[in-house]
Amino acid sequence: MKKHSARVAPLSACNSPVLTLTKVEGEDHIRDSVVGPTDTQAAGVVAGAESSSSKRKLHCCIRVTTVQVSKALWGVAMVMCVCSSWAGSTQLAKLTFKQFDAPFTLTWFATSWNSLFFPLYYIGHLCKSPERQTPRQRFRECCRFFGDDGLTPKVFFTKVAPFGLLWILTNYLYLQALRKINTTDASALFCCNKAFVFLLSWIVLRDRFMGVRIVAAILAIAGIVMMTYADGFHSHSVIGITLVVASASMSALYKVLFKMVLGSAKFGEAALFLSIVGSANFVFISFVPLILYFTHVEYIDSPGEIPWACFCGVAGLMFAFNVLLNFGVAITYPTLISLGIVLSVPVNAMVDLYTCEIHFNTVRLIAVFIICLGFLMLLLPEDWDQCIIQLSTKLRKRDEPAEGSAEAGATTGLNWRGRARTSMSTFAH
Repeated sequence: MKKHSARVAPLSACNSPVLTLTKVEGEDHIRDSVVGPTDTQAAGVVAGAESSSSKRKLHCCIRVTTVQVSKALWGVAMVMCVCSSWAGSTQLAKLTFKQFDAPFTLTWFATSWNSLFFPLYYIGHLCKSPERQTPRQRFRECCRFFGDDGLTPKVFFTKVAPFGLLWILTNYLYLQALRKINTTDASALFCCNKAFVFLLSWIVLRDRFMGVRIVAAILAIAGIVMMTYADGFHSHSVIGITLVVASASMSALYKVLFKMVLGSAKFGEAALFLSIVGSANFVFISFVPLILYFTHVEYIDSPGEIPWACFCGVAGLMFAFNVLLNFGVAITYPTLISLGIVLSVPVNAMVDLYTCEIHFNTVRLIAVFIICLGFLMLLLPEDWDQCIIQLSTKLRKRDEPAEGSAEAGATTGLNWRGRARTSMSTFAH
């Protein structure tokens, strides 16, 4: 279990996953584990060794190709699930506010569902792990993530509670923005959180400087300005855009601070962390919806009029989105999961277009396009330029063999003539 564990930072409701796989012991020695022949046996087994080596290489290539194809297929399914869950929760939240305008109550209700993370993880642990542990044993082992003393009150208030507040602020500001602007603009603007993560990581964590990511951040900022200009700087539009940008900033701050304070976590530790956040939200924040109800800020005549189906639908979709986002890296590539977030923008645009809630002018289309382009540029790996150079080199080498074979034939002919002349001169002497 420990050999194949992975470390992942649990993110806010709309962030892209961060994965650092631990090294599997013995994996690098598979190809070098063949014992070489002795000097006396070398002449007799060279052909057999070459044959077994070629078979081993072929088997390894087939296995690697199968794993890559499997990950790609899982990635396609994951992209569709992430896109549908994120776009579905956004659209359903917009619909819910038409019946019960209570963004904070919905945030509190949806965040409380995070308490199901660790039970869901433990069920998977029972199904997959050969060494089954009791819930208490597994809980204690995952609590080591917080330090040698485990989850103490000091650790809770210094390392868990701040991230819980950032989580609530991220979701609340996003839901509050949906009351002011359409879902297309909200989902597109939230994609800027990846640019904010890069800028904060560059400043705070001293991450590697990359020119292409600076360009992506500039595109994101330009998209925000153009999105504001698209509606003519109306008060509702400016407030909504400000709320989404603030939500994206809280999401980026959550991610960078988590990496700086807690580092990375295994899947079980991440599930425990998110469960603690959800449970603490249910216990300590429950008084806020009550205050908002009695002060008529988020008021409804009777509890029976609350659209429980919509509330449960939004909470379930957001929970599914976070499960896919944080634990989908176990079966596919993180980049494919991130694509599901940006693909939710055209999905929301199609829904808004059919519901006649948006006017697609040229400025809005350009703003959405450059924000999505910046998001995709931020998905490029750090060595993307070297990969392009290697790819171009391989493409050039494919055109060289024909010319090389012709030159080799000419060289062979010249050598043959030289050898013939040498042999003739030898016989002459």
